[in-house]
Amino acid sequence: MAKMVIKRVGVFSLAKIQSVIMAAVGLVIGIPLGLLTMVFGAAIMAAGGSDGRAGGGVGIGIGLFYMIGLPIMYGVLGFITGAVSALVYNVASGFLGGLELELENADEGYAVPPQPQDWQAQQYQPGQQQHPY
Repeated sequence: MAKMVIKRVGVFSLAKIQSVIMAAVGLVIGIPLGLLTMVFGAAIMAAGGSDGRAGGGVGIGIGLFYMIGLPIMYGVLGFITGAVSALVYNVASGFLGGLELELENADEGYAVPPQPQDWQAQQYQPGQQQHPY
């Protein structure tokens, strides 16, 4: 087992990854929440007659915002928090020495294949079986 220490984290690298993860979380939360809000908005519209159209329209608008705006907001906030987290980690690892990891090689049974043999000139004759196996 090899012990390794993470001394520094790339700020932009962590920010990008955190942004994508949080945007995906925003999609997972925003789409069901938006659909539910739109269904309730449509129900208010149908039940309220002319008075319910304004409330139902707002519900549908908020539902669209949840489905589109929430993933974008989560992605932007994820980028900011990822960058801040990387900066804080880099400062803290300067004082504390970094994060220790213990890594193990999963392919211990793998061996590098041997190099091919050097063929001598005129070793292969026409009509002769090239590979005896």
